[in-house]
Amino acid sequence: MTLQASQARMAHLLETRKTNYSLPQPFYGDADFHQFDIDQIWHRNWLFAGPACAAPAAGNWFTMEVGTTSLVIVRGSDGTIRAFYNTCRHRGSKVCIGDEGKSAKLVCSYHQWTYELDGRLLFAREMGPDFKVADFSLKQAHCRTVGGYVYVCLADEAPDFDAFSKMVEPYMLPHALDNAKVACSSTLVEKANWKLVIENNRECYHCTGAHPELLRTLSEYDSTDDPRVPRAFADRIRAKAAEWDAAGLPHASQNALDKRFRVVRLPLAQGESMTMDGKPAVQKLLGNLQTKDLGSVRMLSLPNNWNHLQADHALAFRVLPLGPQLTQVTTWWLVNKDAQEGVDYNTQEMMQVWAATNDQDRVLAENNQAGINNKAYEPGPYSPTIEFGVQNFIDWYTGQMAEMQPPARAAIPIHLAAAA
Repeated sequence: MTLQASQARMAHLLETRKTNYSLPQPFYGDADFHQFDIDQIWHRNWLFAGPACAAPAAGNWFTMEVGTTSLVIVRGSDGTIRAFYNTCRHRGSKVCIGDEGKSAKLVCSYHQWTYELDGRLLFAREMGPDFKVADFSLKQAHCRTVGGYVYVCLADEAPDFDAFSKMVEPYMLPHALDNAKVACSSTLVEKANWKLVIENNRECYHCTGAHPELLRTLSEYDSTDDPRVPRAFADRIRAKAAEWDAAGLPHASQNALDKRFRVVRLPLAQGESMTMDGKPAVQKLLGNLQTKDLGSVRMLSLPNNWNHLQADHALAFRVLPLGPQLTQVTTWWLVNKDAQEGVDYNTQEMMQVWAATNDQDRVLAENNQAGINNKAYEPGPYSPTIEFGVQNFIDWYTGQMAEMQPPARAAIPIHLAAAA
């Protein structure tokens, strides 16, 4: 099938799909549809790259892969975090190899072209008298930070970032993630389309049957106006809201008009932290916080990030598409940078709930993908009372895809035309 035919097929499926139903099968596994996702979603929108404290000092860097594009996020000597396309300006080799590292300079291992931490080319041997190093800096991607998190955009012209920043920053600042460190992290590769990973995150319909560790503390309800909220939890929401108002902590649910991002502070159903016993996992709280029971700031940024910011530690999640039915999910556990492992926190105890939950979600997403691959699959209806978060995501996604322009007629490459 040609690219034009695949796009026409997608347009037809978008126009004819039932709006409160899951997507037709090709959206979850077709190779052309996946490339449309990369082009229309992942190359156009702001993406969560990771916590700024993953690059704590000058020369610290970490990488992220978006389709076939590799980025390196590095903290410069001036303290600024920048995002560079991870491709040498000589012959294109990756400059930074691996997931993370620290380097005084960025040196391509192929021919040792050497770059400053701000991307300027410093050294390229044997390139002749007419070669100008100033013409061969690393190419930059758009990069912004807010509240201790790093976001990047691969578009030539990035969409607005300020609306998101202004909405979420007041919720993030009390947790002082700029003054945090990465206590630990984990990465899973899930055999499922990235949209299934996000859909699974956007509902807790499955939580009762799948997440016994998580539901020790977390409520399955993530909206203050959900009519199904039990009275005891509704009373707890009102009581905590009064406390947070008195302390000047924002908590009300806020949503972008297009549902791409949202933020809310909600109390836990019980306990003070997402641990097996509900007790704080870290004795030294984030920033200058004095109160252990601050619930969780639940923050979403589509297409690839959700978070839980608590008083004692924060959790940041990053989703990246590796293929039509392959997705990488990375989780960071963040603590006060002065907290000492073995004294203020036990890493295994802190990770226990979400390590279990992440693996349970992996199994759910993979089983979901396997069922969708079945020839008998057809889209099914979303629950209007508990899967509204999934519907919001799908509405945003389909709106983005509906804006895709038809591919231009392929031109004959110049070098081939000349050869002819």
